[in-house]
Amino acid sequence: MLRQRKSKREKREARDQALLRYTKQRQRNVLAKPGVNDFILVLDHMKAGFNVAKIFRSAEAFGAAEVHLIDIGPFDPSPGKGAFKKVPAKFYDSFEQSYQELVKRDYKIVALSGDCEHLSTESVLDSKTAFVLGHEEWGHSFEMADYPDIRCLAIPQFGQVESLNVAVAASIMMYEYIRQHPSR
Repeated sequence: MLRQRKSKREKREARDQALLRYTKQRQRNVLAKPGVNDFILVLDHMKAGFNVAKIFRSAEAFGAAEVHLIDIGPFDPSPGKGAFKKVPAKFYDSFEQSYQELVKRDYKIVALSGDCEHLSTESVLDSKTAFVLGHEEWGHSFEMADYPDIRCLAIPQFGQVESLNVAVAASIMMYEYIRQHPSR
């Protein structure tokens, strides 16, 4: 019994340490500068764990302008290897808030989903594109029918797995963007 209490205490301390790291990194994030490319990633209600930090790491590598976090709680930024303080993050409570900001800035919005008819490899991406990636289990937090101007794209897959890891899917789309819009 004593061992379990110690284990719970250790878990609580580890969680507290991660929250402290997140808070410090979020404060540093205000100094982040947009990358060389005009694409934005919108992380829609994702789990706050491993994938968010990994997406920041790829976003920094591919020169993303910024990342929108929709209702994502504190996460440990350390798997991102410092990228969270280099890529501007904007925090929103709802998808609608991010959507309005993107529309105001003339971004074309693309939702990624495995059940979309159109393939990413057969679609032309605008220079100002925002990629919306949904929750790993439940998908997007909104109904596509409510946003008729959002294009739906799927990444071609040939195996039997249902879907790609969300961090992998984000990286593939960033690469496709770079392929179509070579960096300056």
